Amino acid sequence: MFDTVVIATDGSDSVKRAVDVALDLASRFDAEVHALSVVDASEVDASPQQLRDELQTALETTADAALATVEDRTDEEREITTAVREGRPAIELCEYAREVDADLIATGTRGRHGENRLLLGSVAERVVRTSPVPVLSVRQLETVQDDDAGSDGLATGA
Repeated sequence: MFDTVVIATDGSDSVKRAVDVALDLASRFDAEVHALSVVDASEVDASPQQLRDELQTALETTADAALATVEDRTDEEREITTAVREGRPAIELCEYAREVDADLIATGTRGRHGENRLLLGSVAERVVRTSPVPVLSVRQLETVQDDDAGSDGLATGA
């Protein structure tokens, strides 16, 4: 049923549970696993010119660390393909899924409270709406409630 699973990651806390769920699912179906982290080009473009190179390097370092976290959570017997892309996170994720002929995209999302409780994060919602394949959106479980601000598990500024 699932031969190829793509895991979207930015290394945030809201992605950790999604990584574990996606890896478990991939293991059950003996699926190929890809992990993708997207450097949001709009963040770099919106920064002052003198900071762009430094910000680009920092975002790439964060993306590499996010992928290393996925690799660390993967059992030693499973190979995982990792990639870093630059662009709009939802667009890049969907394009990557097409390229690798994915059967599923797994993404984290932060649970929303109050009147926004049915909403996903902006990137996760865009992926759900535009993905060429089914999307598994895994909600972060929190014991401490906070306001609606925060990461959706993929990227900001998308």
